[in-house]
Amino acid sequence: MSAVFNFTFVPWFRSVAPYIHLHRGKTFVVGIAGEAIAAGKLPHLAQDLALIQSMGVKIVLVHGFRPQVNEQLAAKGHQAKYSHGMRITDTVALDCAQEAAGQLRYEIEAAFSQGLPNTPMAGSTVRVISGNFITARPVGVVDGVDFKHSGMVRKVDTAGIKRTLDFGAMVLLSPFGFSPTGEAFNLTMEEVATSVAIELQADKLIFLTEIPGIRTSPDQPESEDNPIDTELPLAAAEKLLAQLPNPLQPTDTAFYLQHCVKACKSGVERSHILPFAVDGSLLLEIYVHDGIGTMVIDEKLESLREATADDVGGILQLIEPFEKDGTLVKRDRTEIERDADHYTVIEHDGVIFGCAALYPYPEAKTAEMAALTVSPHSQSQGDGERILKRIEQRARLAGLDSIFVLTTRTMHWFIKRGFVQADPEWLPEARKRKYNINRKSQVLVKKLS
Repeated sequence: MSAVFNFTFVPWFRSVAPYIHLHRGKTFVVGIAGEAIAAGKLPHLAQDLALIQSMGVKIVLVHGFRPQVNEQLAAKGHQAKYSHGMRITDTVALDCAQEAAGQLRYEIEAAFSQGLPNTPMAGSTVRVISGNFITARPVGVVDGVDFKHSGMVRKVDTAGIKRTLDFGAMVLLSPFGFSPTGEAFNLTMEEVATSVAIELQADKLIFLTEIPGIRTSPDQPESEDNPIDTELPLAAAEKLLAQLPNPLQPTDTAFYLQHCVKACKSGVERSHILPFAVDGSLLLEIYVHDGIGTMVIDEKLESLREATADDVGGILQLIEPFEKDGTLVKRDRTEIERDADHYTVIEHDGVIFGCAALYPYPEAKTAEMAALTVSPHSQSQGDGERILKRIEQRARLAGLDSIFVLTTRTMHWFIKRGFVQADPEWLPEARKRKYNINRKSQVLVKKLS
């Protein structure tokens, strides 16, 4: 095994570990578009889902079958009919849906049964259990259109699903439901996944779709200046949804967004839109800081706040690499525990990605900002500036006139943000006595207006 691999793998695995701990015991509802299975993505998706489940996540998997049903209809010389963005399910379409669902369940169960050596699923045991967990009702007649055997979710057997998940199995749901009289109804994957996520109060609702996510300017074409919006607050998502036309196709911007908004408004913490075309998109979204698709959330994930004693471990883990390479002066755990209330941190999804400490010298009406650190995984995103602004705010509230830093390597970053160089003699007497002349740190001062 090469030294280069060791050098890259170890820090990568350490960066992933907090998310493994964070998601253990959580419940994810994953909706896979039938187009993903038609595109041959099922084997890799099964491997990724099995891996996620092996790390303690409870998974409800809902599959779609839109292209598979259309293929069955075409084989029978029957035309697919839609209205209001939903399939009109006549008797022939219902038969085709039942055939497609049966075939897909077989393929999905087979995919989770693979255990070949030297594959990601080697040695895994994934029990996949499906059942009549969904009670349905007919869509009926809408604007004069009879949807026949198309239905909507009436009730979800949450107790039955939870018992199955607690048993350690993955729950597999087809977009079918049955009335109390035993009549079958064709549902949509999106509605089933959303309804189940809401009833379970799942931690995540994830759609693996034909689209890469929601762009920052949805009405503009794809470009470097129009990237995927990886985090969309619920209020912004609702505003965007109100501006978009009613979706008729899965590729319409509002098609999956409407379900994400509904889920978040009903208590699901996070809803995601991911591209199935990107290999490993599930893993990239769940275990990487910024993810790959669009996440709709009821509040901003990043929290800028003052630290507590519970944050000491996270602060130590963040600053340790910078202490080792000499960027920061080494601080021991006792010192940070004692001064925890001096620190400001940026927390993202339970993980600390940035910090700085403020040490006041009231007699000189100034304060030192120390240990300003931003994780390499989230640099160049403005977190350093956000921490600096909060430190300045704390200093002003304390009635101070300035803040200063001592640095050996990041002098230009501070100068660009209003700091000016000063002689070490400028330092408050108490700080001057602790100044390490051998380190030759530059003193930079910023006046507070």
